[in-house]
Amino acid sequence: MNAPDIRVEKGHAEPEEVAAITAILLARAAARPSEPTGHRIRPKAGWRRLEREGGFRAPHSWR
Repeated sequence: MNAPDIRVEKGHAEPEEVAAITAILLARAAARPSEPTGHRIRPKAGWRRLEREGGFRAPHSWR
């Protein structure tokens, strides 16, 4: 089980370059909060999906 944790898919990375990207990834992983602080509320979309709309709307209706 000597498989490396990081693998270069294309090209050739020097050991220093792999160490630098590993340090960046570890720093970003450590900076994230371990627990989510709450639910992320998504704003309502400004467009409508026509397949979810009713078939007919009277021209004098509000919606």
